[in-house]
Amino acid sequence: MSRIGRQPIAIPAGVEVKVDGSRVTVKGKLGELTRVLCDGIGVSVDNGQITVSRRDDSREQKSFHGLSRTLINNMVIGVSQGYKKALNIEGTGFKAVLNGNVLSMSLGFASPKDFQIPDGLKVTVDANGVNITVEGCDKELVGDSAARIRSYYPAEPYKGKGIKYVGEKIRRKQGKTVA
Repeated sequence: MSRIGRQPIAIPAGVEVKVDGSRVTVKGKLGELTRVLCDGIGVSVDNGQITVSRRDDSREQKSFHGLSRTLINNMVIGVSQGYKKALNIEGTGFKAVLNGNVLSMSLGFASPKDFQIPDGLKVTVDANGVNITVEGCDKELVGDSAARIRSYYPAEPYKGKGIKYVGEKIRRKQGKTVA
């Protein structure tokens, strides 16, 4: 059996889990998430714990067993605690401004880069416009949105300009030397 898949998931206080066939719905203080699991994966809720089982020992079922357990665990953590990614913009004149549901970033291009914020996410920008925080209950959506924002101008290795995650180390290169 999958080592990850056989571990039960504890349901924290204030979180409600409903299973309808292969559809799992998790509701908590930060929102509600729903996911349809793969065929052959069973989910049961009893005594404040969620257990995930598989139909047989085929290679496909084994691979989806641990994945399904991890996805459900991420849903439970997301609706109870939430997920957060922090980004930092470095560069002269580089900044971000939040205009309603659009994040507009001035990154040295001829026109600003606009990022449409998806539903279910909360994006905040500090007063200087250099620190961006992406928060939400869906781990996949938070990570994907942060990666899309970063992809507009990833930090480059020569001067370190661009968008990077807080805590990310950029390996600096020496650059050209003049004789």
